[in-house]
Amino acid sequence: VQLVESGGGLVQPGGSLRLSCAASGFIFSSYAMNWYRQGPGKERRLVAAINNVGGNTNYADSVKGRFTISRDNAKKTVYLQMNSLQPEDTAVYYCNCRVRGRSEWGQGTQVTVSS
Repeated sequence: VQLVESGGGLVQPGGSLRLSCAASGFIFSSYAMNWYRQGPGKERRLVAAINNVGGNTNYADSVKGRFTISRDNAKKTVYLQMNSLQPEDTAVYYCNCRVRGRSEWGQGTQVTVSS
């Protein structure tokens, strides 16, 4: 299993970013996918989740209405569209899935929201 995140960077408050996670090594369309984040000095927390076909999504209260998770099973990629970003969204964002009972992680992508 390999998960490779991209799309992070520095953005001003109120700005937007779209993260991508390219997956390989498993049948992507069979598994739910998640985005987590870990801010400085904080625990890693679930941000958004999507089921295997994309028909069901869930969000942390802190990002509801601002973030959107989606997936393209043909491209084996999951996305996180982040709008109205705030300094408290600054974190390393990780792609995650649970395959054959094992939790798999990408290397993370840094998102920094600052003026």
